[in-house]
Amino acid sequence: MDTAGRNGKPLLLALRALKLGDLLVAVPALRALRRAYPEHLILYAAPSWLADALELVGGIGHLPTPGLDDPLPIQPGIVDIAVNLHGNGPESRQRINELRARRVIAHRADGIEGPEWINGVHERERWTRLLTWHGIDADPLDYRLKHPSLEPAHPGATVVHVGAAYGSRLWPVERFAEVAASLGKAGHQVVLTGSASERERAVETARLANLNGARLDDGAVLAGQQGLAEFAATVAEARLVVSADTGAAHLASAYARPSVVLFGPAPAEEWGPPPGPHVVLTAVERRRGDVFAADPDPALLAVSVGDVLGAIRGLGCLSGDG
Repeated sequence: MDTAGRNGKPLLLALRALKLGDLLVAVPALRALRRAYPEHLILYAAPSWLADALELVGGIGHLPTPGLDDPLPIQPGIVDIAVNLHGNGPESRQRINELRARRVIAHRADGIEGPEWINGVHERERWTRLLTWHGIDADPLDYRLKHPSLEPAHPGATVVHVGAAYGSRLWPVERFAEVAASLGKAGHQVVLTGSASERERAVETARLANLNGARLDDGAVLAGQQGLAEFAATVAEARLVVSADTGAAHLASAYARPSVVLFGPAPAEEWGPPPGPHVVLTAVERRRGDVFAADPDPALLAVSVGDVLGAIRGLGCLSGDG
């Protein structure tokens, strides 16, 4: 790669070609790699839209990588250390093997020395455990992000994040609207966030919330209007975050903002927030567990509006019957 050639630094590549939440649970591992290899240029191979989030990790460069279907966009033989933070399946192992790195840090497979892959481990601990096995000190609680340089347009707002990557994690719009209405009537400045593809869902949430007396103005619907940097800045200064198990919830953890996280198909013991002002709501006994399903997981649907408002009261963010 030209960058490594110009500055003369050895190159460490960490593969995790996934989404925002996947990046944020890998922050402790990335921080450990940065400390262990101060002379290396470290590149994180992940989709291009995550570049702004990587800026908040600090000390990590970016190799835009859409997925695992094709070889990584880097010349084989120039990577000094390759780290598989993506998983331990045949696709990620193949992409790592194609790099022909001097050293590979990965779970045990294909003749590579490493720890056995085990299920049921929290993701932050999975990747720090991997590094520890390879002799690198890593702390799973080193997950905080740098504060965004951008000033949020809505400092102190309550973020109701209505989106999620898959239908299995989409709590009904009508319930989000009831929560937003209760918060709005209690004096919260509510903003509705999500991606561009989720804007219609956010607009409908605002419409229903206003029918319930929320008085949200047009500027309250931020879905599709913010880049990742602006979104992170909004969450970093939020009064409260209400979200499904998605990137918004992980950002709330990274900035220690009070949050209520609604879990459906994914187990909270593997993906849930760290200790802090965070409440997980789910119904484990009803979990179907199909992350890629088009309809909401029964464990998510078992969470009521009353459950969410009760959790918000427990965090001290809502008083009385508001």
